[in-house]
Amino acid sequence: MFNKVILVGNLTRDVELRYSPSGLAVSKINLATNRKYKKQDGTQADEVCYIDVNLFGRTAEVANQYLKKGSQVLIEGRLVLESWTDNTGAKRSKHSISAESMQMLGRASKDEQSGGYGEYGSDNSYSSNGYGGDGYKESYPQRQNTKEPEVPVIDINDEEIPF
Repeated sequence: MFNKVILVGNLTRDVELRYSPSGLAVSKINLATNRKYKKQDGTQADEVCYIDVNLFGRTAEVANQYLKKGSQVLIEGRLVLESWTDNTGAKRSKHSISAESMQMLGRASKDEQSGGYGEYGSDNSYSSNGYGGDGYKESYPQRQNTKEPEVPVIDINDEEIPF
């Protein structure tokens, strides 16, 4: 089976950060994504979808520190069905996203412009490889100092092109 979701959207409210009894950081964000399409009569329409996203560990803390209402992010994760019983005893459920990685998009705010995104520089991608009973395992992308490969210059005369 395969369960992978990739979304780009804007936060509809500020990040809610909490800690589990074991000390794991958990934050909830609500993401608004939109799709523009043409109706049958030819007019433009906009469809908005609101999605709840759960972030864990250091990713949750980074989101709380740098994101606010209106921030644009790219989320990669998996679809999860949450079920519970409400106060009236009725069974309720909803789908949400359990984020495995988050990438901040857009520009840094005025406070962050001098140093990018704090200790992480301009590399603003964070990933979580899962969480479980004994602890939380996460990885952070490593910046590599690689040079662009040199592209050889090929001198072709217009008369040599066969079309």
